[in-house]
Amino acid sequence: MTQAPVSIAQRYAAADAFLGNALGDLIDNADIAPRFVDGGLFYRTGNRLDQHYRLLDLSTRKEREVASTASLLAALSAAKGETVSLDSARITEVEYDPAKDTLKLRAFDGALWSIDAAGKAAEIEKVDHRKLDLLSPDGKTRIIARAFNLIAVDVASGREVALTTDGTREQPYGRSIPELSDILREGTEEPAMPVSALWSPDSRYLLSWRLDTREVRKLWITQQNPPGEFYPRSFSYIYPLAGAEKLPQATRFVIDMKAAMKAGKARIVPIQMPAESILYPSPPDMGWVDGKPRMQWAERGYAQQAVYTADPKTGEARIVAHEVVKPVVTVTSSALMSAPELGGELAISERSGWAQLYLVRPDAPDGGTALTQGQWEVLSVDNVAQDKSSLIVTGVGREAERNPYWRALYKVPVDGGALTELTPEPLDHDAHVSPDGAWIVDQMSSPTSPTRAVLRDGKTGRIVMELAKADDSRLRAKGYTAPEPFKGLAADGKTPIYGMILRPANFDPKRSYPVIDNVYTGPTTTDVPATWSDARRVGGNSLAQIGAIVVMIDGTGTSRRGQAFRLPAFQNLGEVGLDDHIALIRQMAAKYPYMDATRVGVFGGSAGGYDTARFVLRRPDFFKVGVSASGNHDLRLDKTWWPEVSMGNPDTATWERNSNMSVASQLKGHLLLIHGDIDDNVPITESFRLAKALIDAGRDVDMVVLPNTTHRVNQPFFFKKLRDYFTQYLLGESPPPLGPVKPVAGQ
Repeated sequence: MTQAPVSIAQRYAAADAFLGNALGDLIDNADIAPRFVDGGLFYRTGNRLDQHYRLLDLSTRKEREVASTASLLAALSAAKGETVSLDSARITEVEYDPAKDTLKLRAFDGALWSIDAAGKAAEIEKVDHRKLDLLSPDGKTRIIARAFNLIAVDVASGREVALTTDGTREQPYGRSIPELSDILREGTEEPAMPVSALWSPDSRYLLSWRLDTREVRKLWITQQNPPGEFYPRSFSYIYPLAGAEKLPQATRFVIDMKAAMKAGKARIVPIQMPAESILYPSPPDMGWVDGKPRMQWAERGYAQQAVYTADPKTGEARIVAHEVVKPVVTVTSSALMSAPELGGELAISERSGWAQLYLVRPDAPDGGTALTQGQWEVLSVDNVAQDKSSLIVTGVGREAERNPYWRALYKVPVDGGALTELTPEPLDHDAHVSPDGAWIVDQMSSPTSPTRAVLRDGKTGRIVMELAKADDSRLRAKGYTAPEPFKGLAADGKTPIYGMILRPANFDPKRSYPVIDNVYTGPTTTDVPATWSDARRVGGNSLAQIGAIVVMIDGTGTSRRGQAFRLPAFQNLGEVGLDDHIALIRQMAAKYPYMDATRVGVFGGSAGGYDTARFVLRRPDFFKVGVSASGNHDLRLDKTWWPEVSMGNPDTATWERNSNMSVASQLKGHLLLIHGDIDDNVPITESFRLAKALIDAGRDVDMVVLPNTTHRVNQPFFFKKLRDYFTQYLLGESPPPLGPVKPVAGQ
């Protein structure tokens, strides 16, 4: 029997109930957040409303409750002198020190608090606490920044030694590019910045760098509604842009601090390696290994990567690991990691076409010993055995009969030999390895199998004890319809691809439902949930409640399935995966006729916002309605690193071909652009420029600018507009009316 219609107001209420914390509060043990502490394992059970923090003694397997949500709130309430609610406390990052029997956590506005064994809470670090200077490991010398230069201060006497003297705004020493969030917080284009440098472990040398932003084009931001101010304010700022002719440059140097403090002046020793383009407002990769500076370097457009080590006395540098893969080194699928205990660098490299692990030694930086091989991918190195005989790595796709996105842990012999799978269950394994490699906490699940958290022996993978099991019975009691994984074929008719179907609560197969594609084709990652918890917490669960079926799809061009699978994305972000999404939606609708493939919408944020507009513009007869949030509609107006990972550094015509502005005239349906006015990741100019292109092409466009909103647009008004747009243009219904008008006080 067909169920009685549910009003749109009731469906919106259900969407609220299945959104964010509201949904998570109905699930127990979704994530135990394990942390290895001295001699034990600290983890949590329950849910946000009733969390229980436990300590397991790994030697005896005895456990005890250390704290609970109730005890944390009681301690914070006592410290504040008033009753503190869970929502006002906003507790995060709970940690425990067994030796001191002390908890640390972030609360309220993000300040750091401690709670002692007696349950007494105290604020120990303000939220705006920023450590700007840099103290040497021996505590004798402090590095400060002043007028774009570095100064050393003798802690005992206060004597200052100028380490640099010719720094300028465009060429500062030891100062990174200010992020937009810093500029807005402090209300100045030159906010206070922490010293960007690294002491050698013996306090002898200082490794730092000099930034050069001369001739680099700046962006402008206008904040129309600054909190506490009546007038707008504008700032210019540096944001390295993809495809830009000139990027900020970084050159590294070393200072012998012992000699500088003795002489009262410093000698700058340049590191003899190429300057590096800064691709994001962050410092270049630098560190110390075995008493020498270690620096990672990337050529513009990711044509190559290298690791240099240098003599701190002379600055003479050499390449100890070098990575070149055509057409680009995909840094989101590869890595170069220092491994001095193994005598070199560990490289996750796609040189075979699959991300495999190699040990690269300094005498052969372009070579390396293959530690793994095959048509699967290594995602991370989780542990190096204390005896250096083996590694523990996380990989995907090795077991042919499983979902290729499910993670597994493997023990890898350093001197060759067969791998040992430490997590044999055919599920996804979200695992954490103890620093000594003796223990593994494994939260294993699939979208259809609840999370089971266990403690494993790190050597054999044997399950030692159960820790917790997830439970969504309270969620299901509210009519929640569990997500369904879906496997089909790409547009080529032969390549397997994977998706997810999210149905509304109290789903009725006798009804017809429009389809909404929650898209993110970004080749740097995957989108379809592989875990039980993620499948229940994705935003599509909420949107489906308006009376639609939401789908998620990983088409060709995405990650974790080898270079050939992802290469269709190379210099082709505007087309990749588009027809795969259409193909899989049609296959879903063929299996489930209640999915109406003539009423299809699409939504996404960031790169998914770019995809959303692209889908509506390039396939207007299939995707009728789109809501694009924070979209990077022209990749040349985005930070350099993200587009160039998949685009390299191409010519203008290639950038233009991938711009949504170039296809604005193809719009037939309805497109809503949503953007935060102070977006610090994708500048709002992207949406303004697409809006103009649509207007210039004689097309219609809807746009919402969210005041004082960064890249994270998730807020009540965003969700209202998202639901309203699909309700009106895809469901053909009227959104719920607004509440009553509130009278103005005194009128």
